[in-house]
Amino acid sequence: MAHLYLVGTPIGNLEDMTFRAIRTLQEVDTIACEDTRVTKKLCHHFNIETPLKSYHEHNKDQMTEALIRLLEAGQNIALVSDAGLPLISDPGYELVVRARQEGVDVVPIPGANAGLTALMASGLPSFTYTFLGFLPRKTKEKLEILQVRMFQESTLILYESPFRVKDTLQAIAEVDSERRVTLGRELTKKFEQIATATVSELVAQLEDTIPLKGEFVVLIEGAVPQATTAWFDGLSIVEHVAHYIQQQMKPKQAIKQVAQEREMATKEVYNIYHNIETPES
Repeated sequence: MAHLYLVGTPIGNLEDMTFRAIRTLQEVDTIACEDTRVTKKLCHHFNIETPLKSYHEHNKDQMTEALIRLLEAGQNIALVSDAGLPLISDPGYELVVRARQEGVDVVPIPGANAGLTALMASGLPSFTYTFLGFLPRKTKEKLEILQVRMFQESTLILYESPFRVKDTLQAIAEVDSERRVTLGRELTKKFEQIATATVSELVAQLEDTIPLKGEFVVLIEGAVPQATTAWFDGLSIVEHVAHYIQQQMKPKQAIKQVAQEREMATKEVYNIYHNIETPES
């Protein structure tokens, strides 16, 4: 049975290439890659002589079927992107779907990822995060997404080009100018930058202390949960029960309703309302 390997490659620093990734690329029959010129440099560095086939956004429909035929013929194929993990804002989804439909064993080979690399060092909450990839280019469409996503309690991870990162930051500031944001630039490379501040402060730093060069990762802190107060917070449990009794609810029903609203045991509310002391355990 042939295998389709999804191989993670470095996002900048070649020392982040894993031993397993190198061995896999050396052993497979074909490497499918976005840009053969980029992958040739990687292969040359690690003495990988496997033939390359171009697989990118513009030829993916035709090449998906061609690669499936090679897999069906028993060839092992590795899919790589120019940098990082295949399929993560890069081509490959259609190939994986077709491979699984044909019963091909799909094997992920982990590697570097720009979004998570920036998140680790950002100082923003990392327990819950949402990856949005690239936002639309048009400001109106970009704002429509941000106005929904920025009010969720999850750190947002975006990718952006140096030509549009300023527009994206300004769109974020239009939704919330004081929201904390992290910019990651040239990650794992010599001039790596990871800056965290309010979005308005980062806009002011662009082109001055943060050059508009290299691919950017933009992280947006999730919305702070709003403290919620219940209508009965100012009432004692006895007053709370009495409120429902005054609305013609029977005492037993009122006690049950109060227990549900306060997330308490019904018996506990009953004892408090009737002033029944419970024996100490």
